[in-house]
Amino acid sequence: MSVTDAFNYKKVSETIGTAGLLNRQQLEALQQEGYQAVINLLPDDSEYAQSGERACVESQGLNYRYIPVDFNAPQKSDYHAFAAALRALQGQKLIVHCAANYRVSAFYAIYAHRNLGWSEQEAREHIASIWNPVEHEPWETYISLMLKSSD
Repeated sequence: MSVTDAFNYKKVSETIGTAGLLNRQQLEALQQEGYQAVINLLPDDSEYAQSGERACVESQGLNYRYIPVDFNAPQKSDYHAFAAALRALQGQKLIVHCAANYRVSAFYAIYAHRNLGWSEQEAREHIASIWNPVEHEPWETYISLMLKSSD
């Protein structure tokens, strides 16, 4: 089972894919599929978290960044840690995941708006292609704030 079969998988560039939860088989196949790094936004204490994910990824020689984002209370500092990780891993084939690709799609859209020239509409369309933040407060408020601010 390929990473591209993960829940809500979306290829956003030649080097970056985003997804919901990766199962054990998908995690174990990352190196074979050419991935060089993983950013995980799903807290380890989530019922959906894969036990031993870091060890599985690092045993393949891949870079691993863990940024636990509380789905009910996303923070500006979470986004800043995500943006720093993306910059640090630039040029590497990368998968970014959480439970359902909700956190990831929001953070990536904000990043693309701030750094890659996406309009606010393009950022919102990217998010809407995966989920509706209006149904999951505080996300609509958070996304609006982050798209409009520069901090």
